[in-house]
Amino acid sequence: MRTFSKFTFNIDHSLGNYKFLQLVDQVNEAVNHNELTTGDILPSVNQVCDDCKLSRDTVFKAYAELKKQGIIESIPNRGYFVARTNPKVLLFLDTIKAYKEVLYASFIENLPKNFSVDVHFHHYNIDVFEQIIKSSLGKCSKFVIMNFDHPRVSRIIQQIQADKLLLIDWDIHGKPEHSFVRQDFGQPVYDALLKHLDIIRKYERLIYLYPEFTYHPEISKKYFRKFLGDYQLKGFILDDYKQFNVKRGDLYLLVSDRTLACFLDQCEEKRLQLGVDVGVISYNETPMKKYVKNGITVLSTDFVMLGKMAAAFVLQGQPLKHTVPTNLILRNST
Repeated sequence: MRTFSKFTFNIDHSLGNYKFLQLVDQVNEAVNHNELTTGDILPSVNQVCDDCKLSRDTVFKAYAELKKQGIIESIPNRGYFVARTNPKVLLFLDTIKAYKEVLYASFIENLPKNFSVDVHFHHYNIDVFEQIIKSSLGKCSKFVIMNFDHPRVSRIIQQIQADKLLLIDWDIHGKPEHSFVRQDFGQPVYDALLKHLDIIRKYERLIYLYPEFTYHPEISKKYFRKFLGDYQLKGFILDDYKQFNVKRGDLYLLVSDRTLACFLDQCEEKRLQLGVDVGVISYNETPMKKYVKNGITVLSTDFVMLGKMAAAFVLQGQPLKHTVPTNLILRNST
């Protein structure tokens, strides 16, 4: 075991978070950036107490937490040393869906193998959201979070140091100091539809099914109405899933794969041919949509790029503000 004498803690006594968490975070951050490696000795409890003006209980609590995480170990009469150097990242997604698997795979593939990734899903439950974040403080070097529209979200994510937090997919409740890699559910959707206006005009009506169980951003409805009005298209937003009744000559925009399955079932029952009798645009690309019914047209951001950029933030730690493009990928269903 070699001695590491240069590492020091820097405690900000003005911060609201617990002092022991600052100690834990700084060790994890040093491990993440190879400032501490396996076998390196940490400052003694007494040294940290003297240098940082902290109580012994605070320092013991921090070292105990790091031991619990497996980051450090201790040897009687010799002190504490770094036991492993695999940084831990929290990847916090909303729900389990096929396109989230694409994002996850891209994220993992672009991280070194020594990184440990904790994957959790909040399912839009604010209590679960808060619990997972609280339990991850001090344990993770970076936080990649897909948040959602709830008044408590802003307060909860404020507990995370801004330089450790990346908001992905939906940049809502973020502060100016927060990094993000997002998709825009407004103007880019309008622009993507406009590029293929000739295809849309083939149909009598353009109908946006926005069921009551969706969490899709409301701003998409505003830009859908604007698109209809600007180009004098017939259509409407249907928000009552029970009233969903597929009719010949219509083109449907669907934000849920659950509604896509219902649409395909109705087409089968009514013997409607996709791309001829009726059309569909499904939100969010998944691997299978290329092949279902000879191809489903999708309106989607690039989830591979989103995952890759999230991994780059974890590795480089540089501020990041990027909007991933949204495109309409034409297939046989239109």
